[in-house]
Amino acid sequence: MADMLVRLYALPDPAPALARANERGVTIRRPASWERTLLVEWVRDAFSRGWADECAIAFANQPPSCFVAVRDARIVGFACHDCTRANFFGPAGVDESMRGAGIGAALTLRTLAAMRDAGYAYAIIGGVGPGDFYARVAGATLIEGSIPGIYDFSLVERRDR
Repeated sequence: MADMLVRLYALPDPAPALARANERGVTIRRPASWERTLLVEWVRDAFSRGWADECAIAFANQPPSCFVAVRDARIVGFACHDCTRANFFGPAGVDESMRGAGIGAALTLRTLAAMRDAGYAYAIIGGVGPGDFYARVAGATLIEGSIPGIYDFSLVERRDR
């Protein structure tokens, strides 16, 4: 999968996406330090051990470099930045039962806005799966020649595939 680039200085305003999520009863916020284990375990169970490892790194930053989507006191999504590498967005994901409700867009735009507010002009989305989603939501464009990028697992035995 290729990497994508987002021009943070041209990022759409996250407010409408956050308002739509809120109308559906979903709050997007930074997790508190005492929620680390809960979030990391949720990411591991819902997605993968590797993503959980990356998400755990977010809590080494102050404030944590991630956001969580919560509905009815239950985690339904997350998005991180500056975990895999500086200036990288991700990992990010939404519970399967909640996809299509705009939560991914709200998480993506809120997290990218935090990166912009931290001083970045661009963000890299590494090893993109849903490229069309990121192009539509954040104006992301493919980075030519970025395969395999930093996610070259040819030297690492993977057991969670």
